[in-house]
Amino acid sequence: MLRKVAEEVVGLLTEGFDHDDPVVGRLFPDVYPDAPRESAEFRRFTEGDLKTSKIDQAGAILASLPEAGSGEVRLDPEAAEAWLRALNDARLALGIRLEITDDTLLDYELDEAILQDPSSPRVFQLSVYSYLGYLQDSLLTAITANGRS
Repeated sequence: MLRKVAEEVVGLLTEGFDHDDPVVGRLFPDVYPDAPRESAEFRRFTEGDLKTSKIDQAGAILASLPEAGSGEVRLDPEAAEAWLRALNDARLALGIRLEITDDTLLDYELDEAILQDPSSPRVFQLSVYSYLGYLQDSLLTAITANGRS
């Protein structure tokens, strides 16, 4: 599941990079929303490096995942940071597609989706979104605890 999400983020960043796509807009927000020309100029100088960085972070997840159904993942501090950034990007992208906002009650949304159709893609997508949040929280807790030792 995590492999598929990381591959989709890499695909989004490498194939058909569309600035009108709300996910691209969220991952690469305008620095100067009220000044489109200045924002475009800033993007011209920074977007390539930011895009490469995001692809590398998703690649870090793909590279450290064991084969399906086997093993565990062990991360050094640098890989853990890359994972945390990549998980954040994946969760942001999925949240845009699912129309998640700060006011969204995820448990309620998931319960409603299950009531409507337990086998719907939305149930799966909301579950993945929730799982990515769990992974982020767990990884952040591990990084923080490790930093205190």
